Amino acid sequence: MQIMQNGRFAVSTWSLHRLLGAVYGYSPDPDKSAAPKEPYGPGAAALIDMPAALAARGIHRLEICSFHLPRLDAAYLHELSDAMAASNVLFQTLLVEDGDPSHPETADRDVRWMAEWIDIAAALGAERMRVIAGKQRPTEENLTRAAGHLRWLGEQAEGSGVRVVVENWFDLLPSPVEMNWLLDRLDGKVGLNGDLGNWAAPAKYEGLADIMRRAEICHAKADYGTTGLDADDYRKCLEMCERAAYAGPFTLIYDSPFFPDEWDGILLQKAFIEEFLREAPARRTA
Repeated sequence: MQIMQNGRFAVSTWSLHRLLGAVYGYSPDPDKSAAPKEPYGPGAAALIDMPAALAARGIHRLEICSFHLPRLDAAYLHELSDAMAASNVLFQTLLVEDGDPSHPETADRDVRWMAEWIDIAAALGAERMRVIAGKQRPTEENLTRAAGHLRWLGEQAEGSGVRVVVENWFDLLPSPVEMNWLLDRLDGKVGLNGDLGNWAAPAKYEGLADIMRRAEICHAKADYGTTGLDADDYRKCLEMCERAAYAGPFTLIYDSPFFPDEWDGILLQKAFIEEFLREAPARRTA
């Protein structure tokens, strides 16, 4: 297994959304409110305590959804950054959860709003900031619009220490064709956060084998059925990452009601990937 600073596993706060409870709907849309809402219940823990909770479970990388930040003032950002440092937890990615750079009417507004998050990500010491590439249909016009805005956003982040990445997510990027087209036009100014669960099987497997060669980080989301984790699907997704020579970290995405305690799903997925990685030498010599 590759030795990597802070290990090879991260956790997204989305995997702990029931534990964390309240969400804050930051948005470029002036009609939306950032007042706290509790669609997943009241929660039982605070974001500030998550770095220590991760470290106690042997995980030293964190990704935070923008809607899990209860405050954006400098004092809170400093406090949260200190909490990560105290637990030796690297802030891998700030996940900016709204905006649409492909929208014909609001793309300019949205991407300028996204740019405001660069300073927040930098204040928290984030390595990356993942933004939504676009939610519109994958027409040439919409893809071209998104590419122009994302390129501008990547340029805004230069010198900040934060790298902008996009994900194979939403209607704009339904397959490797659109994903590669977009990345080709961004000239390395914006990177790729590959996600194992956003595209549907069976077509997603070859799609992942194609795009994961370009990925810097990976959302390792597992599917669950009535009997638990879909091991065949998860293994096949990991095989596609291996085929693509992906060597980056895996962010454990648990998004299922199967386990009442979200940590149980997170740690099951971690153990599954660890076993897969341990078996890699045997697969290479088979």
